[in-house]
Amino acid sequence: MAGIYLHIPFCKQACHYCNFHFSTSMKLQNDFLAALLKEIDIRRDYIGGEKVNTIYFGGGTPSLLNGDQLRRIMRALYSSFDIDPSAEITFEANPDDIDELRLITWKQNGINRLSIGIQSFFNEDLVWMNRAHNDAQALGCINLAQDEGFDNMSIDLIYGTPTLTDEHWMQNMQTAVSLNVPHLSCYALTVEPGTALDSMTRKKKVLPVNSDDQARQFMMMTEFLVSKGYEHYEISNFSLPGKRSRHNSSYWNGAKYSGLGPSAHSFNGASRQWNVANNMLYIKSLENNQVPFEHELLSESQRFNEYVMTSLRTMEGTDIELARQKFGIRSSEDLIKNSSKFIERGWMKNENERLMLTKEGKLFADGIAAELFEVNNTVILPKAGSTENH
Repeated sequence: MAGIYLHIPFCKQACHYCNFHFSTSMKLQNDFLAALLKEIDIRRDYIGGEKVNTIYFGGGTPSLLNGDQLRRIMRALYSSFDIDPSAEITFEANPDDIDELRLITWKQNGINRLSIGIQSFFNEDLVWMNRAHNDAQALGCINLAQDEGFDNMSIDLIYGTPTLTDEHWMQNMQTAVSLNVPHLSCYALTVEPGTALDSMTRKKKVLPVNSDDQARQFMMMTEFLVSKGYEHYEISNFSLPGKRSRHNSSYWNGAKYSGLGPSAHSFNGASRQWNVANNMLYIKSLENNQVPFEHELLSESQRFNEYVMTSLRTMEGTDIELARQKFGIRSSEDLIKNSSKFIERGWMKNENERLMLTKEGKLFADGIAAELFEVNNTVILPKAGSTENH
């Protein structure tokens, strides 16, 4: 089973923290659609004819697509790919775009899962982030979506911002639970180079991110949501039983996926490629029937490192026997050896030949994974399904 990711590179306005590829100008929207439809046709063989069981519209802001544009994209996808009748089809949406008519249109076009960029239920946080919606829209859109039958839904929340108190963070989570939201993606605020937040931080126009506050709010989140029956199945993701994101899980499990649109990443099991992050170059290239991308053939060490990085973030952990089968005895023995110091510190545990992070260890996930890597290799992971709805 394989997945498809579509990057819709337009937003109403720029959130201060976002480093994803997007444009706030809609001038190229029709040209982009023509290019995307052409790429769908050109790339139909990338995943080798495998059946597609997940489709994910990310961005940018997919909810800016009108009904006709979405219909044309879905028609092209079903024409070019073998899509499973029970495929999970996720659509990122911002609260200010959600109304009854749009929800009906999305459902009519096969969308069966929403990922809504709430970020916070408090106006002071939303203003600080430069979000386009307010607290009333954050609350109202969830009820609207549920009334239209979208019971499979995820929302994004951000913690660790200078405006977010522990009390308000707890209230954000309590609100999500009280609204019966089955899936939460919760991200620590990061100051990415080149963003407005990066500039404001360096100029001391905003308070810097406090790592101690973020760690405390992470622990609050873990304890509270698990106590309410949510599985902490990936470091930033929580779901009620049976409501995990199938699409994002496919990334963590190493499945093939085709990324369509400017800046989108793809993986076919042996190599990775990523499209140019420039709308005009993307459009012009496809006018000449060429997909503008860079390509990398992955070495065995790189594939091992990616497996460690992604699997260690999940509640199932890194399977030592699987590593032995896929990458050899030396790799599995190195995993056991290099993880021992973290087990001694109480940051990891080895249960039935699976290396898993403890609650405390999850605070240091990236650093621990790097210590388990085979040396001198980088890991490039897809942006799709990381921090959604920016």
